[in-house]
Amino acid sequence: MKEVILTPEGYKKLKEEIEHLSNVKRREVADRIRTAREFGDIAENAEYDDAKNEQALLEHRIMLLEERLLSARVITKKEIAKDVVSVGSHVKLRDVAAKETVEYHIVGSAEANPDANKLSNESPVGKAILGKKKGETVEVTTPKGKAFKYKILEIKAA
Repeated sequence: MKEVILTPEGYKKLKEEIEHLSNVKRREVADRIRTAREFGDIAENAEYDDAKNEQALLEHRIMLLEERLLSARVITKKEIAKDVVSVGSHVKLRDVAAKETVEYHIVGSAEANPDANKLSNESPVGKAILGKKKGETVEVTTPKGKAFKYKILEIKAA
């Protein structure tokens, strides 16, 4: 099983999601199944089939999250380097060509969320900047083959 690297915040969110799905959502789905059974013959009951499918998806999601939690390694503040980019770092980068500055929080793949500027350590940019220092310039090639150059302006521990 692949090790999942999580920040303390990501670990807490994962536990909260499992808790919510296991308690609240399971109860909601069970209520839907109970209500659908009351409609009569379950052999031709679309509502019942839908609720049972939702239950199967929910149980699968809970199982996946619990597996992720079991293989999780939570990084501590001590592990987050201040002089080089590592998981847990907040990094300010300058796109050399576009002359734009972007900030990312480097996280494990399980926490990645580009919309929230949480960049996976396994993404092309994440891989390229890991272990690099302030002032260094890295070249990143995206999966589509486009190349970018980024200069590391700032590194802060989260």
